Parts: sequence; C-alpha cells; structure tokens
Amino acid sequence: MINIGVIGYGYWGPNLVRNMFEVPDTQVIAVSDMRQERLQQVKLRYPSVEVTTDFNDLLNNPKIDAVAIATPVHTHYELALKALRCGKHVMVEKPMTSTSEEALQLIDEADSRKLTLLVDHTFVYTGAVRKIKAIVDSGNIGDILYYDSTRINLGLFQRDVDVIWDLAVHDLAIMDYILPASPCAVAATGINHVFGGTENLAYITMFFEGNLIGHVNVNWLSPVKVRRTLLGGSKQMIVYDDMEPSEKVKVYDKGITLNGASDSLYKALVGYRSGDMFAPQLDVSEALKVEIQHFADCIGSGAEPTTGGQAGLRVVRILESASLSMKQRGKLVHLGTEVPAYARGAA
Repeated sequence: MINIGVIGYGYWGPNLVRNMFEVPDTQVIAVSDMRQERLQQVKLRYPSVEVTTDFNDLLNNPKIDAVAIATPVHTHYELALKALRCGKHVMVEKPMTSTSEEALQLIDEADSRKLTLLVDHTFVYTGAVRKIKAIVDSGNIGDILYYDSTRINLGLFQRDVDVIWDLAVHDLAIMDYILPASPCAVAATGINHVFGGTENLAYITMFFEGNLIGHVNVNWLSPVKVRRTLLGGSKQMIVYDDMEPSEKVKVYDKGITLNGASDSLYKALVGYRSGDMFAPQLDVSEALKVEIQHFADCIGSGAEPTTGGQAGLRVVRILESASLSMKQRGKLVHLGTEVPAYARGAA
C-alpha cells in the first residue's frame, strides 16, 4: 500500500484524492492547502484524511511514501525538490516546472535518491491516446507525415501562465508519447487581448528531421470548445475528437499515391485513395485512475514511468522554445537554444 499526501486541493486536487481512494494500491493520508474552506471540504468527504495548511507537515510525516503536487506551475519546482529531499516519491502536475533547468534538477534529484518522479500528463493515459499509440507502433499507419491539433475554448484565463503553457502542454505531451521522434525546431505566434494578461491565443509549428511536421492551435477566446487532433500517415489517417461521446478515435484508409516519374512534377500523377473508416474499441477507464495505478506500480518496481521526468523535460523544452519564438513574432527557435528568463511562459 502506497501512502500519499496531496498538496493543493483547488481545481485538480479533488480529482486526485477521489481516484487515489479508488485505486487499491494507494491511500490518501493527508491533504494540505492554504485555504481552510477547501480543507473543510476534504474533512466532510474524507473524515479519515488529515488536513493542514502547511505542506511541510506532509513532507515530515514518516507515514507518507509519496506526494502529489497540484499547485500553480511556479511552485512545482520548490515543492517537488523539497519532497524528493525528504525521501518522497513525487507526482507533479503539468507542466513539470517553469524552466528546463529546474526540470533537470528534479530528474537528477530523483535519480540520485532512486525515487519515482511522474509528471501528470493525464491525456497520455486515456484509452483513446493509448490506442493511437498502439496503431502507430504497429506500423499500420505507415510513415507519420503530420500531427495537427486544435484545443480551443472560452476561458479559463490563467494568471501565472499563457495559453501555450496552459493548453498546448496537453497536446505536446500526447505528441511526445505518440510520435517516434522529437521536434528539432519550433516557431510560434500569439497575442494577448486582455490588458495586463498573457497571450490568450497561439499557433505553434514544430519541425522534425525529415518531412514530419507538427502544428498546435490553442485559444482561450473561442465561442466553441474543440478538442481535435489529426494524425496523417502514408497508409492511414487518424482523427481523435475528445468531444465525441463515443468513437473518439476514427481510422481512415485514405491518402494519396504518386504514379509516374518521381523526379518530375509534370510527369508525376497524384492519385487519391479512399477506403473504409473504422472506430476501434477503447478502454473507458478513467485516465487519472490508470495513471495513479501506474504511479504505484512504478514505485513498487522502480521502473521509469511512461510520463517520467524525461518526458516532462522534453515538453518543458518545447514550451520554452515556443514562448521565446512567440516573443520574437514567430522566429524559428532550435531546440536546445538557451531561453532567456523573460521569454518563459511561466512566472
């Protein structure tokens, strides 16, 4: 049994606690939050759970094996580092940290102490995304040509991060999990329509070695909520629509074929292939429950989590590069370029 303490009981904390009570291998020992009214909600629903306004009470509690951190992004590094130094396994909300330097330090700390560090990229654990990953790995889709995602809605405006760090992080985590390669360069544009706020609309283009390209559109000012991803392959194409109540993933046997001389545009003839569509059966288990069970399993076995520190670092590096590019009106930024502090999306 893994005893867990949860730091933060705002938007995501209640979901963490609820699922931890449903996973047989975990139990919540204590919850900390700075607001008393939230702690009262914990006591009303979970009388056995200890509550405190001081997160250090959780870190100093010898009964607690691991902590889950569900607090604003700019607090992730400090809280996670303290937890690791207190010998606790850590599950930290997305994005992992505000900077790649901080992410690297957390990875080193966890590795040196042989502790599990998992980043809460929840969508990776959905039945839909895991099915897409299986299709890609099977080779049935062929060579990946493009990844195109739209994640737009009206609000919620965040105070400490821009729309890239709030919404695009989901798509970048999914992309990192599904695609066989990581981007080598990023270009992003965005704009802020609220005085004193951060960018609320952004477009990110990611370039890979070869002819693979990725694109993400995120927006807090859309009149409709859209959660749709297109994955184009040389043999098949996939549409993932998270707003669909059923058949969230559809696989299309559609594409193009080139006939004639490939070295001449005038001689080459483009043919269109239009075959069947099928919607594979998906695991309907709640993603967060699957993720928490995975966290417990990794603690027990010492295995690297699917969304471990390295996955979190890769996503943060793309976020940093996208923020830098956006500040420079879409200038291409190569991954690995030093990102100045002013350009980062998180405070």
